[in-house]
Amino acid sequence: MTTSIVLSTGIFDLLKDHIRRRKLSKYNQAKLEQELRNARQILHKDIPANVVTVNTRVRVKELETGAEFTHTIVPPAKARNKHNTISILSPIGVAMVGYSQGSELKWEMPEGIKAYRIEEVTRLS
Repeated sequence: MTTSIVLSTGIFDLLKDHIRRRKLSKYNQAKLEQELRNARQILHKDIPANVVTVNTRVRVKELETGAEFTHTIVPPAKARNKHNTISILSPIGVAMVGYSQGSELKWEMPEGIKAYRIEEVTRLS
């Protein structure tokens, strides 16, 4: 079963460029290329409020450990540790972008392949 992710054209292009720059592991690159092939591109203003994109706060659960994390996803130039924000091009940002609340996904992190469920997505104003 293939889940279609929902992306704005700008984010789609940003992810394509990220692949071209070879910033991903082979596993993640293959996974992202497949997701982009099946992605639904829409205007940024039309992205549903429960879909992860830039300027969203996401509560995610690591399925193996049950640990929950909240991430604020922002454009790469606005990511700041002191503001507790992460880039959409960070490993977890790329993993979650385009997925909706309730989605489960797998992504290779520095510690290995992890499974996550997106518990809550909140759009920031």
